[in-house]
Amino acid sequence: MALGAVMALPHSNAEAPWFEEAPEAVGPGFAHVNGMSGAMYIAEMMGAGAALFDYDNDGDLDVYLRQGGKLGEGQPSGDRLYRNDLAVRPDGSRALRFTDVTGTARLPPAGYGMGVAAGDYDGDGWTDLYLTNLGPNVMLRNRGDGTFEDATARTGTADARWSVPAAFFDYDRDGWLDLLVGNYVDFTVRGHRPCRRPSGALDYCGPRSYRPEPLRLFRNRGDGAFDDATARAGLAGLRGNALGAVAADLDGDGWLDAYVANDALENFLLVNRRDGRFEERGVESGSALNEAGERQGSMGVDAADYDGDGDLDLFVTNLAGEGHVLYRNDGRGLFTDVTHAAGLAAATRPFTGFGTAWMDYDGDGWPDLLTVNGAVTVVEALERARDPFPLGQSKQLFRNRGDGTFEETTAAEAGAFRRLEVGRGAAFGDVDDDGDTDVLVANNNGPARLLLNRGRPGARWLGLRLLGGAGRRDQLGARVELLREGKRPIVRRARADGSYASANDPRVLVALPAGDPPRGLRVLWPDGQAEEFGVPALNAYAALVKGTGKRAREGP
Repeated sequence: MALGAVMALPHSNAEAPWFEEAPEAVGPGFAHVNGMSGAMYIAEMMGAGAALFDYDNDGDLDVYLRQGGKLGEGQPSGDRLYRNDLAVRPDGSRALRFTDVTGTARLPPAGYGMGVAAGDYDGDGWTDLYLTNLGPNVMLRNRGDGTFEDATARTGTADARWSVPAAFFDYDRDGWLDLLVGNYVDFTVRGHRPCRRPSGALDYCGPRSYRPEPLRLFRNRGDGAFDDATARAGLAGLRGNALGAVAADLDGDGWLDAYVANDALENFLLVNRRDGRFEERGVESGSALNEAGERQGSMGVDAADYDGDGDLDLFVTNLAGEGHVLYRNDGRGLFTDVTHAAGLAAATRPFTGFGTAWMDYDGDGWPDLLTVNGAVTVVEALERARDPFPLGQSKQLFRNRGDGTFEETTAAEAGAFRRLEVGRGAAFGDVDDDGDTDVLVANNNGPARLLLNRGRPGARWLGLRLLGGAGRRDQLGARVELLREGKRPIVRRARADGSYASANDPRVLVALPAGDPPRGLRVLWPDGQAEEFGVPALNAYAALVKGTGKRAREGP
């Protein structure tokens, strides 16, 4: 691909756009192909995802993009890997450049792509990838020399069903990353059944036209292989149309739970029983249905402390006509749908949301929301305009006011942010290492977009990478508290999961409000140990390594 550079620009006023698209010369330069044939197979319009991860351990985020192809044919690897060759000039400005290294990385055939999860499953210090597909999934082991190998058979992580979300997390606290895989429905090309609109014209089917598929949980043995722990973990009877997954401590006991967003079925809250088993408490917890007690077409999900009370809340994107849902956590894993009170119901109802994340885009210390949208049935106005793929919708941005409510700020954005595209995956991370969160958007049957956050002039921030183990792998699921005098800590979590079919920057990024100096950091590691650290240099990334801090009281 072409090479080039882009400079991070200061954000000059609140009415100017926060995000600008990186020119094609410096963006991924990739277009997704769904292989649509006119038969309107449901799988055509569900892919695909993307990953922001540091595959070469040079400190910046590289890009992995999933590809589709023509359904029913053998799928060569159409996925692409782009190396980030970021350069920081002496004056602090950035030169952002990507190089297509797909060929030299020796990527094996990957199938008809859906999602991607990122994590160092073998503890060697190099981030590996798990690829979910319509068909057999693939585990890519990072060999640490710029290449990957297919380790699916060796690891025992194959699944031939239609999988979309996957999440690496250490659910049993043994120091090794386990793997949760969410399967969708039992669609096959051979078993396709046509669906029609009232006019009689063909349209895409919904999930109710097929049977839901079960979850899979793979337990990492620590020897480079996994065991299928689905049954003994108590998950064998759970069938859901899984599209989103996030692993986080949602009940405040220091153990990692999991939340699964299901399309047209109740969402699952998998509470860790701390003995290798999970208990499904979605309905009981208030997070399975909306406030009216209705199932929704849930796609993307993320968890964060949006209201500053110290626990993790949930945001779920849904089908057009339903509205996305904000579930507020009471700290014990009991949730209340506060979507209307937060001002999110009416604004999100016209959209079908997929990729999403909590991100403090304006650097005021409060997590905001971004959603990537795209319809799943034909938008007749676009069809009349002769759009060849009439599912396009714009993205949405919501600013957290800090009082439990949100205001939509989409109108201030421009360009790619407001184009009508079929948004699906979205990966979030600081691509140019300037202290704010950027967004990689994976559009179905369209180009990938890299949206750079222009940032706030003079902003102060703290960037952290949480590492541990012999290979110093990312400690996914770690909880970070920024300690402040006379105020509640600012809580963030290290994660790569969430959104839709995508993997995010595992680093923790905290914007520091003016006049509010931090006095220290407290980290609750995934194994339950807690440590305190001093505050490293601001406006830069630093590593916090497990075992090098001062032991602190365990528990959240």
